[in-house]
Amino acid sequence: MNHLDLTVVIPHYGDPGPTQALIASLAPQGAPIVVVDDASPEPLEQHDGITLIRREGNGGFGAAVNTGVAAVQTELVAILNSDLVVPADFLESYVAAARPYLPAVVSPQVITYDHAGASTFRFPTWRHVLAQRTAVIGHRRHHRWASDLIGEDKPRDPSGVYRPDWVAGTSILLRTEDLRAVGGFDERFHMYLEEVDLQKRLAERGVPAVYVGTVVAEHIGFASSDPSRRERWHLESYLSYASKWGWRRRLWCALELSSAITLGTESLRGMLGRQTTPLKDWKQRRALTRSVWRAAGGKRT
Repeated sequence: MNHLDLTVVIPHYGDPGPTQALIASLAPQGAPIVVVDDASPEPLEQHDGITLIRREGNGGFGAAVNTGVAAVQTELVAILNSDLVVPADFLESYVAAARPYLPAVVSPQVITYDHAGASTFRFPTWRHVLAQRTAVIGHRRHHRWASDLIGEDKPRDPSGVYRPDWVAGTSILLRTEDLRAVGGFDERFHMYLEEVDLQKRLAERGVPAVYVGTVVAEHIGFASSDPSRRERWHLESYLSYASKWGWRRRLWCALELSSAITLGTESLRGMLGRQTTPLKDWKQRRALTRSVWRAAGGKRT
């Protein structure tokens, strides 16, 4: 009997090692596990005690999760990145910490690369994009002022409870009915911002995001995505998000302005003797932006 009334959904793509380790950690914890192989180049092997679903085509994180959630029959669903490392009591602790705040999208404290990274944020705006893509700000995100400018919303007490606009999709727990009520993830987001869009729609229905810092998971990071495509995926997802939520033109202006500011600051660093290639980098950024815009229909408004 599943006393937690919880099912774990794990989307998988790429290196099978972290996924296999996560399955081994979760298997004794008393909840059904659904793993969705998103047409990975190396198909994931079947494991005892899990439901393995293989998709015919790669649809990205949101599509893989939607496929897995379709098989869920419990009150709660926990959606976990395949490259998480969790303790032996993770699910029990997670459900106990989350229940007082439901209905909500609940996230634990996620430790990435042995340090407490941001997992709580404000809903994105063009101003956040401008700050993120301006090197002099984005590269200083470890400072509180820069973190705030790029849209991070870190709790003052990492071990406490906090209510941001949205929580990172590395690990989220919510009621299955709430996820289904908004139609699940928007599959137009192949990678990145899919959890932001989901939580914005949930927030409009009165389902907030809640961070519970007493529950901790470790995130290996980038084990399930193609590094050669990440920057393009980021831009494509920002364009989809801005178009959907009404600030497409302002996104274009933010990208152009951030490229110009970074060209200026990196040129200055070069004059001061630093190793920089400002003009080359500027051309590459603008070429990528224009390529993404053309692929999406070419309109800047």
